[in-house]
Amino acid sequence: MKLVSVNKPEKNTVSLEITVSKEELQPVLDTVYRKHAPEITVHGFRKGKAPRSYVEKQYGGFFLEEAVNDLYPRAYEEAVGEAGITPVDTANIEMRELTRDGFTFVATVTVKPEVEVRNYKGLKAPKAQAHVDEADVDATLAQLRDRSARLVTIEDRPAAIGDTVNLNFEGFSDGVAFEGGKGEAVDLELGSGSFIPGFEDQVVGHSTGDEFDVNVTFPEEYHATDLAGKPAVFKTRINSIKVKELPEVDDEFVKDVSEFDTLDELKADIRARLLERAEAKCEEDYENALVSAVLENTVIDLPQCMIESRIDDMVQDFDYRLRAQGIDLNTYFHYTGETLEALRRTFADQAERHVRIRLALEKIGELEGLTATREDIDKEITKIAENYHMDEEEVRKTLPLGPLGMDIVVNKAIELIKDNATAESVEEQAEEAPKKKATRKKKTEETADAAEEAAEEAPKKKSTRKKKIEESAEEEK
Repeated sequence: MKLVSVNKPEKNTVSLEITVSKEELQPVLDTVYRKHAPEITVHGFRKGKAPRSYVEKQYGGFFLEEAVNDLYPRAYEEAVGEAGITPVDTANIEMRELTRDGFTFVATVTVKPEVEVRNYKGLKAPKAQAHVDEADVDATLAQLRDRSARLVTIEDRPAAIGDTVNLNFEGFSDGVAFEGGKGEAVDLELGSGSFIPGFEDQVVGHSTGDEFDVNVTFPEEYHATDLAGKPAVFKTRINSIKVKELPEVDDEFVKDVSEFDTLDELKADIRARLLERAEAKCEEDYENALVSAVLENTVIDLPQCMIESRIDDMVQDFDYRLRAQGIDLNTYFHYTGETLEALRRTFADQAERHVRIRLALEKIGELEGLTATREDIDKEITKIAENYHMDEEEVRKTLPLGPLGMDIVVNKAIELIKDNATAESVEEQAEEAPKKKATRKKKTEETADAAEEAAEEAPKKKSTRKKKIEESAEEEK
């Protein structure tokens, strides 16, 4: 392989002209010939017995094409290494010359952009003190109580928000039933927002056995374009209505759901776990504030393909999480009315920030000469193996060590920024007070999420329970 020239037709784009000689091509042609020749029949000869010159006269073009397809990726990779570039997208390949005496092609690819970090030392950022309210403990207990609730069928009143109704329904648009609009014996918690906007509100007030129409309008960006923005009627029947019957929160309840004997013991354990989570959240917020300050002093002309690639990862992770709950993206789109394009747009800003952060931290690692030592990698592999209950050798075989090493460098860069920064103490309540009214719903949801995770950890019986593996959309791979 010979790298003939390196050109930069535009910013963040490099074109490599690469030549592969006859001496490099011929062994690959020989391999391709040996692979296919035994199966080839040439008129006048037994199968696989024709001279090579006869076979190549008829099939030489096919052999050459396969040989080139086998050879050019390796030639491209070698040229990339020689040119010292880091591609961030798939290369566009243009074949210039192609004969049995060798070939020349041009690979044009988007490369990792130049990064300028002007200041990353001596930064200041606020850092709140972790605090756990009794309301947070109560929220966790409420999660445990809700998880232990049982659904009880009722028939003495109509459906209300919070009830779980079992429905039959079939959707019609312009009087015609549409695909995916029919459901039999579907459980729906009213108020969950699981169905198309407006659907659940129209179920409220109806009783078991009622048959009625639900009139809705599909969102303008509905995934099925033939239904987007159109009105529809769902012929609906309520099969049953169930309500949650919650247990009393007492010592007996505690014994049923945890390893503890008394309510006070469980509360103390929940409080300790919530405090640990709150401390981690304060540390995370502090790190994010410092990284934001670094980004303000960083200049990157970011290629769009890097953002799109990160969005791809985020959509894939979202799909994985949905599947863990027993649904997939198509089902999610069907019931929410969202589209893949709309979902990608919601990830766009976050994806761009992720990429910028990663590039800035990698640059700091380069400027500071940070490296991932053998010991660092061994420790990280041990940690991963423990978290995922895997054998360390299995981790080594399945996990690319290059990206793992760069993850370690990025983490070291974060620690370097923190070591050279000043944490400004803030009064948590003073910081929260102006926001409480406006963000009440968000705070409630965050507390519920925190409570649910704390409940997931605390109340299990002493058993061979596996550790929960947390997958984060924020984690950079």
